[in-house]
Amino acid sequence: MPPWRSTDADAEAESQRYAGQYLLEARLGSGGMGVVHLARSTSGLRLAVKVVHAEFAQDPEFRGRFRQEVGAARRVSGAFTAPVVDADPDAERPWMATLFIPGPTLSEYVKRNGALPPARLRQLMAGLAEALRDIHRAGVVHRDLKPSNVLLAEDGPKVIDFGISRPSDSELRTETGKLIGTPPFMAPEQFRRPRDVGPAADVFALGSVIVHAATGSGPFDSDSPYLVAYQVVHEEADLTGVPQELAPLVARCLAKEPEDRPTPDELMAELRSLSASYDTQAFIPEQRTGEQSFDLDPHGKRPGDDRPTHRRRRVPAAPAAAATDAAATDAAAADVPAKRRPKRRRRWVAVVAGAAVLALGAGALVLAGTEGTEVPAGQAQAQRFRAWDVELSARGVEASGMPQCAYGGGTLYCTRPGVLAAAVDPLDGKVKWARAGADQRADGNVQPPVLAGGLLHVVAEGSRRLVALDPATGQTRWTQDIARYDGRIAHVGGVVLLTGPDSTVTALDAATGEWKWRHKVTGLTQPVFQSYGGRVAYAVNADGAGTRVTAVDPETGGVRWQRRLAGALSLVGAREGVLWFTSTSASYADTDAVVRYDAARDSRRRVALRFPVAGAQAVVARETVYLLGADGALTAVDTGSAEQRWRLQTSVSFPSAPVVAGERLYFSAGDGRVVAVDTGKGALLGQTDARPGTARGSVVSGLPSPVAADGKVFAGAPDGVLFGVDGGDGAGW
Repeated sequence: MPPWRSTDADAEAESQRYAGQYLLEARLGSGGMGVVHLARSTSGLRLAVKVVHAEFAQDPEFRGRFRQEVGAARRVSGAFTAPVVDADPDAERPWMATLFIPGPTLSEYVKRNGALPPARLRQLMAGLAEALRDIHRAGVVHRDLKPSNVLLAEDGPKVIDFGISRPSDSELRTETGKLIGTPPFMAPEQFRRPRDVGPAADVFALGSVIVHAATGSGPFDSDSPYLVAYQVVHEEADLTGVPQELAPLVARCLAKEPEDRPTPDELMAELRSLSASYDTQAFIPEQRTGEQSFDLDPHGKRPGDDRPTHRRRRVPAAPAAAATDAAATDAAAADVPAKRRPKRRRRWVAVVAGAAVLALGAGALVLAGTEGTEVPAGQAQAQRFRAWDVELSARGVEASGMPQCAYGGGTLYCTRPGVLAAAVDPLDGKVKWARAGADQRADGNVQPPVLAGGLLHVVAEGSRRLVALDPATGQTRWTQDIARYDGRIAHVGGVVLLTGPDSTVTALDAATGEWKWRHKVTGLTQPVFQSYGGRVAYAVNADGAGTRVTAVDPETGGVRWQRRLAGALSLVGAREGVLWFTSTSASYADTDAVVRYDAARDSRRRVALRFPVAGAQAVVARETVYLLGADGALTAVDTGSAEQRWRLQTSVSFPSAPVVAGERLYFSAGDGRVVAVDTGKGALLGQTDARPGTARGSVVSGLPSPVAADGKVFAGAPDGVLFGVDGGDGAGW
């Protein structure tokens, strides 16, 4: 491949002849981040290849953001995006090749032709709502939907530019210095709470995009991005010029509070109710052949910029198309009653490796299952595991929420709001026994069950009672009122530790419920204990001066040892006297390092992260700590060699805590998918189908982790389904 060449600031961006194996034939557009070229694949496909400017290629943080863009774009269906064909975020000059889509951006079209007529606005709004539904189901929040990121293709709008906050296209930064979007198309929460941005922010941006398409300007108007930010947060949107039939729906999209905005599904339903017919004739835009600007220049300005001008300019509507509206097809799936779910085979969606752009007791329990994949002829079906799924629900109780499970003794034990507990055969999903009724509220939160002292422990009645069940029959063995302990409960070996408000710790025998001891533990105030499969309880207390770690014998309550370690630490794993912690930076509360502490040797090893991780959840396997951030960034840190092994952008927002089994790491996404990662290579292996449920929004936090055991993976989904898959077959999903 010819070497990269560079002469001056403009020439270096245009002198490249190749990106990977692709010959760059013509320049399509340029901007502050890089240049987009027209290219062809070996088979003749026309591609749009984005090549990053050299100055940003040297920035590790920018490379991480570019990986995120590639991973997010790959995650979403090509029906609503420009599908990623190839990419190399780690090249000397990072690049990404997507399928070339003829047609202008919405920004370019409005600048040349004026505002869209009402029929085309409805069509655009419906297309973008469908696109957002698909994007959110993939666990992605776009965060930068704007007219220049919408391509007007013949078969409907395509959303591009995923998850990358470019160093030169926003004049506002978060307190950490990270870009967060384009002010006129950002939601109020992106200014107020940038770390908590969810799918509703994209709906707000959709409303702003429709206003731009209808008027040539946005709903908020100022030359200053800071004034625009104030207007977005505090002032009402200007909808002058928006067609009367669409204005109320657009206004709902632009609601200040996320929960007041419609979901993409609700948007589509509203649009169908506005008119019984849509114009289904393809929108034929002009072809993109010559050079066009596709994003902002280094100064944040460009011809046909998305930003409104100082004086509000309403563009007259373009002449209406001759074709009349035709009946629209309802793309929503039929609502099948949950308890009579038809049998179906599970379909698994492949993920490209390296991508960076899942009747006992007071009431009778009803479960409806579906068949797994069929076993090929010639194989012993009795020996082959088949994927399965069941729905946990209780007769007479409206069950809701996600099942949470634990595994032990060859059985899967689960609970769910409305279902106290159920024992499920992990091989075929059949229920061995189940408990439901008044001892578990359908509207309450549940915790995963725990196997301790030979019994199954379940927290019931909204964290007011601990119930110990016989794992073979589901019958109650003993119960304990735990309301006064306010959730400060820990299982350590065969002991249950309860911490009262006066710091007194009560130890119960997990098998009998009887007291073993009760007293205050020396040096601890209201301790919260942790254990990782051993027979030692650890209490960790971080303050401004450091972190105090105490090891307690759960059988007697005696202190085995106590140390004070530097930094704000959180315990994430322990094994045979070695403890692993994450370290939190004092400035931004992000995880900036991993600490390994050997208590016997009193030795510490701190491994700094190249990139801080926000909202990190961690799991330890051997000497490696795997950190999964709220933005989906997964980092592997080897504390034995004191180095970061790899970093992968999964593009899953607010995932569950990860679990590791063998050479595989698994975690759940907010839409019910389970994602599998190869821990050796740091590569995505596969993901299950999405099961998003019917709740508002598609990305949820506080997800239960999947359970990996005996070569299988089990998980609960937002639609209430519990499913099991072959954990060793991730590469073939």
